[in-house]
Amino acid sequence: MKTQHTEPFVSLLEVMNKGGYFTKLKPDNTNNSFEVALKVSSYSELNLMVSTLLKASISVLKNEDPYLSDSMSEQEIDIATLLDMALKLLPDDEMELFDEVHKLRLNADH
Repeated sequence: MKTQHTEPFVSLLEVMNKGGYFTKLKPDNTNNSFEVALKVSSYSELNLMVSTLLKASISVLKNEDPYLSDSMSEQEIDIATLLDMALKLLPDDEMELFDEVHKLRLNADH
């Protein structure tokens, strides 16, 4: 029984080691965090940051942001920069890993 649980884990480690995954976040060993132009504590936090950037951009584009003062114009908020930042923060390599993990899970079920 223990061997059955070990095999998928070993397969996952093999996929992770050969794929060059986890390249978006660079380890910062001084305080147990990661760097990506901004410091984050996890991929969950990175996801939250990207989501927030995208939501803010959508809100400004739709003129729906109740926190923008009348004196602050759309031009003062560089939406293109926000969207570019969100794009650069997306962990592309890790998404490929999720696809590989999903394949392993499907193979383990059959």
